[in-house]
Amino acid sequence: MDDGRAGLMGKRTVNGAGSSNGLRADVLCVLGVLKVATADQIQRLASPHLTYRHTLKKTASVRKEARTASHRGAANDLRRHGLSVDGGRTRGGEEVRLLTAAGLAAAAIDLDRAPEEMGGMPKSAGRSGASHPMTVNETVIAMIRPKPDLDLVAGEPAEAVAAAQAAVDAPKGIGTITSYATEVGLPVKGTWKNPAIGSARADIVVIAPGDGVPLLFIEADNCTEEATLIAAKFDKYARFFKRKEKDTDGIEKPIWRTCWSAPPSDDYERVHPPVLLVFHQLGKRTPKTQMQTVAGLTRPHWQGRWDSEDGCHSYDGRIPIVATTLDLLREHGPAGAVFWRFGRDHREPLLDAIGNPRRDAALARRRQAAREQQRRRKDREAAEREARRPVCADCGYKFTDDRWTAVDVRDWDRPRESHPHLCEDCQTQAVAAREQAEAEERERQEQERLRQEQEAEQAKRKAGGWLGRWRT
Repeated sequence: MDDGRAGLMGKRTVNGAGSSNGLRADVLCVLGVLKVATADQIQRLASPHLTYRHTLKKTASVRKEARTASHRGAANDLRRHGLSVDGGRTRGGEEVRLLTAAGLAAAAIDLDRAPEEMGGMPKSAGRSGASHPMTVNETVIAMIRPKPDLDLVAGEPAEAVAAAQAAVDAPKGIGTITSYATEVGLPVKGTWKNPAIGSARADIVVIAPGDGVPLLFIEADNCTEEATLIAAKFDKYARFFKRKEKDTDGIEKPIWRTCWSAPPSDDYERVHPPVLLVFHQLGKRTPKTQMQTVAGLTRPHWQGRWDSEDGCHSYDGRIPIVATTLDLLREHGPAGAVFWRFGRDHREPLLDAIGNPRRDAALARRRQAAREQQRRRKDREAAEREARRPVCADCGYKFTDDRWTAVDVRDWDRPRESHPHLCEDCQTQAVAAREQAEAEERERQEQERLRQEQEAEQAKRKAGGWLGRWRT
């Protein structure tokens, strides 16, 4: 066997499914975040352009088989390396994949995260159809709204290209897969690595400051859980948000701020990070009923205080709780007005729902009023200063700032000006006139001296002549 053939056979043995390093890295990255996922979900997140390929194939199942083939092969290769395992099947019969401990460690390297930042494995992963993890995954996909690369869709049927273009033109989502983490422990006691019993566990944590979301927690519910159990989670969230710990700078701050960055809120309001509830109707309860019941049970955690002066609510020490459905999130994305902030009577885009637009407007008015007050104060001070500005005693023009400074008698270290009552030009003329007069006076005095010396000399000569004539 020649060396080239041996090399090919060796590569095929290591990666039996023939996947590339890039494809395996995609699978590791997605599973590192989601923990358990189908090939379809991995493909939609990692290679969204493939969704618009194979459109000429006859059935949806055949098209799905074709577009997910590459990532299924990559997952199989990871399984051969001991990095992933089969995790059973969803209720719809799709195979799910999970990472092993070694796979999770490898994904942590690719994601540039510490092992304790990777989160735990979802409850009932790979068992009972993995319905909750699948809802979590679909929530992540609906939040991100991955955009296909149009260059990779070129050459496909016009309908497929048009659909890809529509996806690109649609409002963008929030963050990328690396902006998300799942099954994150929030210790009310204990450590990040070992949270105490009774700690909260966030289904999803989003960190996407570039998209206006410094920190967002998401809870997914299939409408199978009692509303009281969902509400109880917010008791844990509240305890977690209120827990404080000294940071590396020695300053005590909320423990969540020691793990995640967020803009300081002291100048705004000491509000806790927001929590988004996403309901997916798989169970017998309706999302509307769940939302209303949970809102009533969690009122002490989210209800603000009305500020009549600013015309808005203040949420000092409260948790902004927002709710929507997975169907609405899929259809409209985070930019759609499909999010209900508990306590409000209308639906808004996500950024407005987790924020406080009225408070923002009130603060903007305060800042504008402060700027206007400062401008008026500066104008008043400038007018008062202008009224004190000296006027030249000769030409009547006002002094320039430099001239005013030069004649300021309070600066004892500055040489005294010769004509402090005159402007600079008039002083120059006055100094020149004085110097001319002094020069003329010196000339006059010199002429007078010479005249006197001449007269003295003449008188001396006269005196000498008379004396000589007398002697003879």
